[in-house]
Amino acid sequence: MKAIWNGVVIAESDDTVVVEGNHYFPMAALKREYTTFSNHRTSCPWKGQASYFSLLVNGDMNPDAVWYYPAPYEAAAEIKDRVAFWKGVQVTE
Repeated sequence: MKAIWNGVVIAESDDTVVVEGNHYFPMAALKREYTTFSNHRTSCPWKGQASYFSLLVNGDMNPDAVWYYPAPYEAAAEIKDRVAFWKGVQVTE
């Protein structure tokens, strides 16, 4: 699987976990040179608190486009140390 935004592969891995229709990539698959800090947080009743990264590719910013659960609840343990994407990031095979 590949996550692509603004014409650039942001993450690539054959090891994704699908939860609620979202592919969660291993954190190590995320190309950190395209990420920047975000202080955005959200909460899910069964997964826990999500943290975010923003993307910065070719001078364009995509705020809060990457999310992850640093300490997921036990029900979502399979997505620990994994990232998922939205806001126009294409996830394809």
